Amino acid sequence: LRKVIEQRRYLDAALEEEFSRRGLDGALVQEMSYGTLRWYGQLDAIASQLLEKKPFKAKDLDLRLLLLIGLYQLRFMRVASHAAVDETVEAVNALGKSWAKGVINACLRSYLRSPGRADGIVARDPAARFSHPAWLVETLRNDYPDKWEQIVSANNERAPMVLRVNLQRQSRETYLDRLNTAGLFARVTELGDGTIILDTPVPVAALPGFADGDVSVQDGAAQLAASFLDAQHGEHVLDACAAPGGKTAHILERTPDVKLIAIDADEKRTAMIEQNLQRLRLGAAVRTADAAIPENWWDGNPFDRILLDAPCSASGVIRRHPDIKLRRRPEDLSALTTTQARLLNALWPLLRSGGKLLYVTCSVFAAENEKQISAFLTRHADAIEQPLTLNIGLPRTHGLQILPGTETMDGFFYACIEKR
Repeated sequence: LRKVIEQRRYLDAALEEEFSRRGLDGALVQEMSYGTLRWYGQLDAIASQLLEKKPFKAKDLDLRLLLLIGLYQLRFMRVASHAAVDETVEAVNALGKSWAKGVINACLRSYLRSPGRADGIVARDPAARFSHPAWLVETLRNDYPDKWEQIVSANNERAPMVLRVNLQRQSRETYLDRLNTAGLFARVTELGDGTIILDTPVPVAALPGFADGDVSVQDGAAQLAASFLDAQHGEHVLDACAAPGGKTAHILERTPDVKLIAIDADEKRTAMIEQNLQRLRLGAAVRTADAAIPENWWDGNPFDRILLDAPCSASGVIRRHPDIKLRRRPEDLSALTTTQARLLNALWPLLRSGGKLLYVTCSVFAAENEKQISAFLTRHADAIEQPLTLNIGLPRTHGLQILPGTETMDGFFYACIEKR
């Protein structure tokens, strides 16, 4: 948690680093870490009230976070109260600050004596009630006056584990039978031919045929990219900003004979694309390159289709990555929208006349989505927006917005632009 808050590290990367270093079985640690960040705004407000008379100093952030972890167990987990209190107090010793054991113990026992007092604090503070930073709530309120509460509520839910069956290898019905045989229960959704939603998340190693490429883990909203792109047989396709390669693979599963180039600016992330394609036994030209500088990697052969899954705030996937609420800052949006516009402008000349560019973000912010596309259309007279048809989602002035929780999906934005 300190790595997330002080260094703005990704939680999943911080956890992986700790598990590897310590050789931990991390299920409980992961639950407490994700849960504490998911409800950070609420837990922090309660902690401030409990510490009102004797607050910790800034250098004792570790103690404050330990208190939040204890409160999370008491408020949201099925851990026995006495065990949550005792173990949290005992953990103070590991921090080398045994002087604080009494403070932590008193705070947790005070919460247990008067949980209603904490509820009152949460009810009075919007940032605590919704467990979102005030700037994030305000941005959502401005962009979605009638739906912002629905969005923040969905952000605080646990995301389901969604699978994409490799239809080159077997039908969805066949794979459902394999799941049932393995004691894993799931249901289908009509949003994608190969989409399956597991009743309960499991490690990928527990999925039948995962290592052999029979199935991948990919949210339902992300699975829409390949169908919206609609690459045809033999076409020249670019997947820009392609890592970790889920959309790349899906395009190839749907249309194996496309000539696909997948690029990403980060060498480690490019390796992830190659690993995914190798597992799925799919082929593409994978390169480490900055999509915004085509002269360094483009051979001059125009593309029929371009998928731009642009860097964004990730505000649509907060339920999967609750650390976004703490890592992201309002000032980040300006830099992100500048990067998005730079990528759009750089890639547009690479598209042939009659070709299509699919712009994608996992954001719900209008500045990154419909406003970005509006500005692009204003700059490029040869750009025509093509409507995207889907029986769900929220049509915007430009593009289609999927809000978090819609048909169990993450929040995603899509816009399709054709070149005259």
